Amino acid sequence: MRLLVLGGTAFVGRSVVTAAVDSGWSVATFNRGRGTWAHPLADQLTGDRLHPADLEVVLTGGRWDAVVDTWSGAPRVVRDSADALAGHADRYLYVSSRAVYAPPPPRDMDETCPTVDAAADAEAIGYQQDKRGAEIAVETAFGDRAVLARAGLILGPHEDVGRLPHWLLRIERGGEVLAPGPPDLPVRYIDARDLATWLLDAAENGVSGPVNLVNRADHTTMRTLLTAAITATGGNAELTWVDPAAIEAAGIDRRTELPGWIPPDPELAGLIWTNVDRAHATGLRCRPVADTVADTWAWLVAANRTPPSPPPGHPPLGLDPAKERKTLTAWHRSRTPTDT
Repeated sequence: MRLLVLGGTAFVGRSVVTAAVDSGWSVATFNRGRGTWAHPLADQLTGDRLHPADLEVVLTGGRWDAVVDTWSGAPRVVRDSADALAGHADRYLYVSSRAVYAPPPPRDMDETCPTVDAAADAEAIGYQQDKRGAEIAVETAFGDRAVLARAGLILGPHEDVGRLPHWLLRIERGGEVLAPGPPDLPVRYIDARDLATWLLDAAENGVSGPVNLVNRADHTTMRTLLTAAITATGGNAELTWVDPAAIEAAGIDRRTELPGWIPPDPELAGLIWTNVDRAHATGLRCRPVADTVADTWAWLVAANRTPPSPPPGHPPLGLDPAKERKTLTAWHRSRTPTDT
């Protein structure tokens, strides 16, 4: 198998390149050559995909069995790549997101649910529209040779967002930790390495169209995730489970201050109760949460416990210690019976 990875230097792309090389595939990456990592056994093709003329460097390499693309910007960039490669590649696998579904995501959301309005020739508008526009571009160019990998929360070593690294570093500090409840609510995610393995299998086995890619609902809870973090870090953190209503009342932003947590809000039901029958029928296998957490911690320690920097214009992840303490104090007071 000859694989072309557009990007291929960070997180998901890095996981795909590594898995493909380990499987004996012939792998090439196409990027500007500015990344901090490159696989020594993968061919490095240099160019800027924002300049369509640069794509000639990948077209002169003959025919590719598969292309993997993780782009998260303007859909027109994916359109240009897919159009150029349509006659030079057998399959195009685009790493998309469950965010493409029209809100609110319904319980048991599957691949037939409506998606947001978007266009393949658009500039960057917003994450949802950008991902869906890119999907349309790939489908238009490749038809039933397109694979739309609608991933959920992606975790694992080399994570470039910093959700799991945040929790690991907070738990290592120890003390009382605000744990968002309910503790037994499912956490729907996929390890980047399991996503990479599924993508390669999908390329070989003729999978087509959209596929929701997260673990099963009984795979992991917030309790098992944070308990695994305590075990991995060897810390003495004490988890205090706080109800979603109290978290909302404290003005805590779940996306930036409690990253990865999705409260049991009916408007978000589809993100907690996503239907993944097709993913597992097409070969998705998810490693234990303890492995994902332990491996991420090992990588983070090796990186001097330095979390990823937030993207430009985005606030850093994490809950301010004073705000955490204030919320926990209010929570304990609300739980203490008062004299009458």
